[in-house]
Amino acid sequence: MDTNGIEQMLSVLRTTAAQASGKAAAPVAGGSDFAQILQGSIDKVNETQRQANQMAEKLAAGDTSQNLHEVMIALQTASVSFQEMVQVRNKLVSAYQDVMNIQV
Repeated sequence: MDTNGIEQMLSVLRTTAAQASGKAAAPVAGGSDFAQILQGSIDKVNETQRQANQMAEKLAAGDTSQNLHEVMIALQTASVSFQEMVQVRNKLVSAYQDVMNIQV
């Protein structure tokens, strides 16, 4: 699983947290926009789920080119990817709430 997008998001969050606390922070390596990174990660999860569902539909329709084991692995991969994205979302919401609770 490619974790570059998640690492970039964490880097952006650390930079923002450091700026909010008044500490100097190093600029984000790569200079990617946080929204673009997040959208790219969501798109990857969506594509994984779409491919797994297509494989399952072909298997259910009787397509002999689909192997049950490969379909089950694809479905589990899609499920784990989705759960990972939900956890990232939960962390982002938590970080947002922490920032909003900071008294200036």
